[in-house]
Amino acid sequence: MTNVAAGGLAGAGSLLIVYPLDYARTRLASDVGGGEKQFNGLADCLKKTVASGGVGALYNGIGVSIAGIIPYRGVYFGLFDTLSGYNPYQKSENNVMRASSKFACAQSSAIAAGYASYPMDTVRRRLQMQSEKPESEWVYKGTMDCFSKIMKDEGTSALFKGAGANALRTVGAAMVLVLYSEITAAFGVGQ
Repeated sequence: MTNVAAGGLAGAGSLLIVYPLDYARTRLASDVGGGEKQFNGLADCLKKTVASGGVGALYNGIGVSIAGIIPYRGVYFGLFDTLSGYNPYQKSENNVMRASSKFACAQSSAIAAGYASYPMDTVRRRLQMQSEKPESEWVYKGTMDCFSKIMKDEGTSALFKGAGANALRTVGAAMVLVLYSEITAAFGVGQ
């Protein structure tokens, strides 16, 4: 449980720092089509967002992001540590067997974490996307309103649209856990 809490808190803390970049990435990704572009890159997006809504506008949707990152990082690190504790090859002398079994633990953890947090990620993206429109055109009044409207109008499956593709992206996250585990073991950390 300590691993889950530590992972969740670490995720929430780091999110406070990187969230404006994630927000800008979402805005830039939606700034496509045949019309005139709204932004000329990252710096322009950040500048225009602050000019129109203040610094707080860079954090639109952060509440739902924190609500999503805590279970994501909690499951990610907590499940990895738990599965690693049951891994019979954790300390194997066979490098391939040890690394492969750690990767299986890491990949399982990353996929489970992705599915655990994906509904909140869906809500976050929808809130970020609507924030580019005038408030009079907003469909959602906030996190809970967005969540309940998706459930009512589209069903539970809409909260998981794209989760399968997201699961495929977890290979990198799994590799980070394996490399972290191997490097700390090589230096005798935590033994």
